[in-house]
Amino acid sequence: MIDWSRINTVLLDMDGTLLDLHFDSYFWREHVPLRYAEKHALGVDDAKAVLFPEFQKVEGTMNWYCVDYWTDTLGLDIAGLKQEIDHLIAIHPHVLDFLDKLRQHDKKVVLVTNAHQKSLMLKLDRTQLHNHLDQIICSHDYGMPKEETVFWDKLKVDVDYDKQHTLLVDDSLPVLRSAHRYGIEFLLAVHKPDSQDEQRDVAEFDAIHSFLDIMPKG
Repeated sequence: MIDWSRINTVLLDMDGTLLDLHFDSYFWREHVPLRYAEKHALGVDDAKAVLFPEFQKVEGTMNWYCVDYWTDTLGLDIAGLKQEIDHLIAIHPHVLDFLDKLRQHDKKVVLVTNAHQKSLMLKLDRTQLHNHLDQIICSHDYGMPKEETVFWDKLKVDVDYDKQHTLLVDDSLPVLRSAHRYGIEFLLAVHKPDSQDEQRDVAEFDAIHSFLDIMPKG
């Protein structure tokens, strides 16, 4: 699936790609509605009826990924609520072996995430992923999500990469489409970002079931 001789830099998403998306899915679908319902004396289903349209309004924007935005909007301590269920944060199988193998093959390994800094720090603290990476880039530092094509140009200020020799692995189809428009040569989606959910149709992109599918040899 991948000719590693043609790749110098590997850009990797975090949630749903390196980490199991189950934490985030459960957090927004169940945990936030539960705490919102408690705060407003609502049934959980009624809370979901209020919250889910609010989520959909900003999906794919910086606000969708922003802990501070949701704290202000919902009147809940979103960072604190994430800590309540941080035991659900988990690394996908074969990820650490893959990251270490990339570095053995002298590939630059960069985490590129839309996650807010507070979420990022919680997950790094829980997983220690940073010990297996060369760089970590948070889109909040640029004020725009990866869904915007200009993001990839801004990324070049901090990451010296050649888009003709770069692989991006991301579970978000809008992000992959953005990177494709920009001209990143090698793009892979993820069949099952959430281990507790169904396998997804990834449409126009090649995709991996796990990082064993593209593990460098030797």
